[in-house]
Amino acid sequence: MRDSLVVEVRSRAATDIAAAAQWYEQRAQGLGAEFVRAIDACLSTIARNPEAYPIVHRTARMALPRRFPYKVIYRVDVKAVTVLAVMHGYRHPKRWQVRVD
Repeated sequence: MRDSLVVEVRSRAATDIAAAAQWYEQRAQGLGAEFVRAIDACLSTIARNPEAYPIVHRTARMALPRRFPYKVIYRVDVKAVTVLAVMHGYRHPKRWQVRVD
């Protein structure tokens, strides 16, 4: 088993996470923090086994965090995992596919 890869979150993906966390926090106190913890747990799992998730567009893979209807879209390189987008599952795929190019 190989070591965990470094996870690099692109600025647009970080903005996705922050916006979703803020939205959840406005609905219920503490829910935004729970969302961030769910995303962090998903990223940790990806870092340990990045090829476990399916390729969904070109070289991009998709993982689903627990409890929240979001998709974590990422690309695997030799030394790192690059998170391209974190988007709600109901958003049209074109919203994140443009980030893969």
